[in-house]
Amino acid sequence: MNAATCMDYIIRSGWDSRLNVWHLALLVGLVQLAHLQEEEEIIHVSRSRLMKISHIQTLPTYHKYFKQLQDFGYIRYTPSYHPGYRSTVEFTIK
Repeated sequence: MNAATCMDYIIRSGWDSRLNVWHLALLVGLVQLAHLQEEEEIIHVSRSRLMKISHIQTLPTYHKYFKQLQDFGYIRYTPSYHPGYRSTVEFTIK
């Protein structure tokens, strides 16, 4: 994900009154992972890495806000139930 796309995504999400600091922390973490992976839309994620990047320390907090980002239409999450493959997240707001 290029820098301009990252900034556009963050700026647009900042105008959504439904989002709080935890939503934004997760979105920034996802954008950072996308930038590191040089992917445009679909990235591979691990819960532990995303929690570390977004500074979320408890599983209930992580799951609550990650699920809400899905419900709000910001991301599409595809879990991987195989330990050798990471789950994927797709950015759905263009």
